[in-house]
Amino acid sequence: MSGAREVNRDRPCVLLVEDEAAQRQMLSYNLEADGYQVVMAEDGEEALLVAAETSPDVIVLDWMMPKVSGIEVCRQLKTRAETRGVPIIMLSARSEEVDRVRGLETGADDYVVKPYSVVELMARVRAQLRRTRAAAVGQRLEFGDIVLDSETHRVIRAEQPLKLGPTEFRLMATFMEKPGRVWSREQLLDRVWGRDIYVDSRTVDVHIGRLRKALCRHGGDDPLRTVRGVGYALG
Repeated sequence: MSGAREVNRDRPCVLLVEDEAAQRQMLSYNLEADGYQVVMAEDGEEALLVAAETSPDVIVLDWMMPKVSGIEVCRQLKTRAETRGVPIIMLSARSEEVDRVRGLETGADDYVVKPYSVVELMARVRAQLRRTRAAAVGQRLEFGDIVLDSETHRVIRAEQPLKLGPTEFRLMATFMEKPGRVWSREQLLDRVWGRDIYVDSRTVDVHIGRLRKALCRHGGDDPLRTVRGVGYALG
């Protein structure tokens, strides 16, 4: 296997799928220098396994690979419920419009033609992460009278600072990135704690309770909604 599998949820995780070692090393170096954690795969089969194991936040995927092509990897990932929402940036030497269209229609969220500018590719990774993990790339998030500043690691409600532990902060960031979305306990465990750590699903309820208490400490309605039999949502 090509990369470490332990994922720290405090930093965005990029799955890099590239069969050329030199390209893999160069991209990994630049992604890590930008503050991302990188897990890697050398072929399509390994990519499908690593994606299932690590739940990456974005996937950089080469089209031409041994065993399973990038286009087939993309198709399979977009049919799986657990990876359907993960942005995929397709890398390809195929520059014809028909190839670009095929890649996008298969489910790729972006398409970059080789040879490419590393600076541009890093910008495209950041753009995809702003859609899925805005807090992790330094965005200021707002919902009603609640403001979450990921750079200063502060949450303010009605101009009153809230005291949140690290887990409660990650929970709040997850909710504020996608207001209205219902998160199951299992999804929150994967997103906030990570798959490599065993935590009982009831632990989620405990931390949700702490978060609710902190959010309502200075008054105001509880912004978190319990969806019976499903999970939790903001708003």
